[in-house]
Amino acid sequence: MNRPLPSVRLRVPTHEDAIAWHRVFDDPEVMEFYGGRPAALSVYEELTARQRRHDAELGFCLWTMLDESGEVIGFTGAQPWRPGWGPVGETEIGWRLGRAHWGQGYVTAAARETLQRVRAAGVRQVVAVVRPGNERSIAVTRRLGMEPAESYPHPTLDEPTLSFRLTLSNGQ
Repeated sequence: MNRPLPSVRLRVPTHEDAIAWHRVFDDPEVMEFYGGRPAALSVYEELTARQRRHDAELGFCLWTMLDESGEVIGFTGAQPWRPGWGPVGETEIGWRLGRAHWGQGYVTAAARETLQRVRAAGVRQVVAVVRPGNERSIAVTRRLGMEPAESYPHPTLDEPTLSFRLTLSNGQ
């Protein structure tokens, strides 16, 4: 049975959101597929600053995700793929959510809003790069209608990364 998705609000990350992201993601389970340990606050300070630039220059970014009460619960959005491996030149859609909010539909709701926003900004295709075993993220790609695409060797891990693609038509 499909339950309704929760209400979620997305905003361009503020400088203060770096602190909130650091707090929300300070959990080895949340970071399991991102190196396994929480990142330093400086990582989130740089990331939120970069996202503000993306929003100003591209019209999209990784937005701060807020629940119904206005609490920062994670991020979702899109950005140009940065690493020198994988889907170079593509627009990546991605998400990260605090563990207390897993399984409630927040990422799916926010990712659907992201697709609308990037389409409005003129993006015609998005890619999601997911580590094998990250079944929660793979399930989100399926709910978004993304199709499995190529896999890429990870430069520092002894496993490939998976990619999923979605062409954005005017009707999606």
